[in-house]
Amino acid sequence: MALPVLTIEQRRQALEKAQAMRSKRKGIRQKLKKGKLALRDVLDSRDDEVMAKMRVAYLLASLPRVGKTTARKIMEEIGIDDSRRVQGLGKRQREALLERLGAKR
Repeated sequence: MALPVLTIEQRRQALEKAQAMRSKRKGIRQKLKKGKLALRDVLDSRDDEVMAKMRVAYLLASLPRVGKTTARKIMEEIGIDDSRRVQGLGKRQREALLERLGAKR
């Protein structure tokens, strides 16, 4: 499959959209780290494109006292693939994450 040919304007718009998404993800991660946003809020926000498309490993590593290694271990215990995004989590996986990490986070 060939890549679509984009005009300079379309490329610029795509870059701006990508930058905006990264900025919003950064804001979400900071709120999680400071405890201003709960894990349950992110997992329940599948309508929000930024939160829904965030990788679960990236999300978990943003929680207080959870780093990359712990996030990987938790995902392995629950049976979540490394490349899984929040929107792709099943009901049981979301519940298992909330139970494992505490619904307060």
